Amino acid sequence: MIDIDKDRTIGDAMDLSHAVPFSTPKKIYSANYSDCHDADLVVVTAGTAQKPGETRLDLVNRNIKIMKGIVDEVMASGFDGIFLIASNPVDILTYATWKFSGLPKERVIGSGTSLDTARFRMSIADYLKVDARNVHGYILGEHGDTEFPAWSHTTVGGLPITEWISEDEQGAMDTIYVSVRDAAYEIINKKGATFYGVAAALARITK
Repeated sequence: MIDIDKDRTIGDAMDLSHAVPFSTPKKIYSANYSDCHDADLVVVTAGTAQKPGETRLDLVNRNIKIMKGIVDEVMASGFDGIFLIASNPVDILTYATWKFSGLPKERVIGSGTSLDTARFRMSIADYLKVDARNVHGYILGEHGDTEFPAWSHTTVGGLPITEWISEDEQGAMDTIYVSVRDAAYEIINKKGATFYGVAAALARITK
């Protein structure tokens, strides 16, 4: 882990390492940029936090400067792996990372709408009172306010969503969409930031 706050990464590394006995063997430590030289994957989550009332796009001018500094340091180490970007606005910063790094486009990816898709599946599962693992569908577009659900490709237990939610329940579909789109705002208002959902999404992408 690398952070401008070295003590924070030392503390996080200690804390996380205490969970290793419950998992598979791994080494967790507070690193320097030079340690990136032989990494297969670098995940970037750094950036200024989204404040209540701010959109992800409001962060672009602040976070693009942070991103350039990080990418320059990582590339200076001799890094030749894959960047996975989670910092917001993720779509813009992923593109910027590609430009800053000079790496082939297939080696710079963003978390995209993976978290939004998980929220979508969970919201449908909550509404229908089914297991979220039986809900399949996607949120498309940007990771932000213009994202949208692909209802025509959404299924529950292998059946189209329209078999579960009738035309008379169109309002429910709208409510589900809005709850997904605005989920981050609600979480930020209540606890300051999102942590666990996006971490799980990044772990899935990494695997």
